[in-house]
Amino acid sequence: MMFTPPRRAVVAGAAALLAVPHRAWAASDDDGRLRAALDALPKGGDPAVKLAALRGFDPARLSLSSRLDLMTVRDGLMVDSEIARRFPGVDPVRGYAATPTADHPAYFALLLRRRLGAVDIPAARRRLEAERDRLLHRADAVLRRVGQGKGTTGARFTALFADQRWLYSDDEAGRDRAVADMNRELAARRRQVSLAFDAIPPWCLDVRATRMSRAEELAGKPGRRELPAPGKAGAYLVDLKEIRRRPSWTLPSVVAHELLPGHMIQLPIEVAADPHPLRLEYTPAFAEGWGVYAEQLAAAEGAFGDPMAELGHLHWLLFRVGRGLVDIAIHCDGWSVERARAQLVAWQGEPAYFAPFDTDLARIVAEPASRAAEALAWLAITDRAPRAVRARKAFHRDMLAGGRKRLELA
Repeated sequence: MMFTPPRRAVVAGAAALLAVPHRAWAASDDDGRLRAALDALPKGGDPAVKLAALRGFDPARLSLSSRLDLMTVRDGLMVDSEIARRFPGVDPVRGYAATPTADHPAYFALLLRRRLGAVDIPAARRRLEAERDRLLHRADAVLRRVGQGKGTTGARFTALFADQRWLYSDDEAGRDRAVADMNRELAARRRQVSLAFDAIPPWCLDVRATRMSRAEELAGKPGRRELPAPGKAGAYLVDLKEIRRRPSWTLPSVVAHELLPGHMIQLPIEVAADPHPLRLEYTPAFAEGWGVYAEQLAAAEGAFGDPMAELGHLHWLLFRVGRGLVDIAIHCDGWSVERARAQLVAWQGEPAYFAPFDTDLARIVAEPASRAAEALAWLAITDRAPRAVRARKAFHRDMLAGGRKRLELA
């Protein structure tokens, strides 16, 4: 595992977090005091002073969501304190790449710890490389099955992206067909939710894929989610402006990630838990990690049995692993952007629809540890998930309870 605390200690810590008297699960005066204390923390200033303001709170007297707020913010502030001590004058929230420390491996490790939890960089790199190799091996086998046996994995994916058999027409009918295909896939995912979850709010299933307005499409608006709530249906408004770059075999994984069992389960449960904004700041990787894990969960339930859908699934996973690896390589090994781009092209060929190579690499340069944290969050959830169905349901319930969390607390 990539996390430096021993697994036994992590499990014991999580058990202690959850094993509290029943009264602590309800909102209390202590919850209100903590919320007020968190609201009062200044945006800048000495992290040690902010830690001192939280010293008097007892996690056992708080509801689950408030406990996660307290422990997450405390952990994050301890990282900020270490950054302030070791790299004076550096703001861990803004201006990463503008600092001379932006490519210091120790600084990168602290940023990764801030976003995710305690991480050993060499172990994290090995885990990402092992997953990359596994995915490339699987992709090679499936590509051969569909007649793509020569060239790099990336070159073969590029050929399939240009194959007219899988492309929608660039008109209203083509866009309507793409959304209809997504909703057919969604119906299958909805039927399978009960196989992996046992305590999902029913409104989480009241979701659909839909088109943006044509004006939004022409303006290049990115895809967005409208979360479901009691009495309100949810939707994923899919970006179809460049529909010829969205082969039909790439969309089933999008359904699993953006809709079910991905963000439309995790995010509404989180909204109900009402996490403090500071907890969200210190746990930015969790939601995306869950979304990618949801793709794998759908795959385990037979979602991508067709070879082309499986290739779409593998392409998305290679995208996640690849950007995590080049994030580490750029900031810890001194890779140039050009070298990182060439490597991404070799692994996946075509960029993810919403993250062209040049745009994504510019963000990786400007935001060290962001993409590595997302990939490692996914792999940490995957590595912990039990195989047995009953145990997996309990795991999902505990993983989502109270909203996003640092993985030491999951």
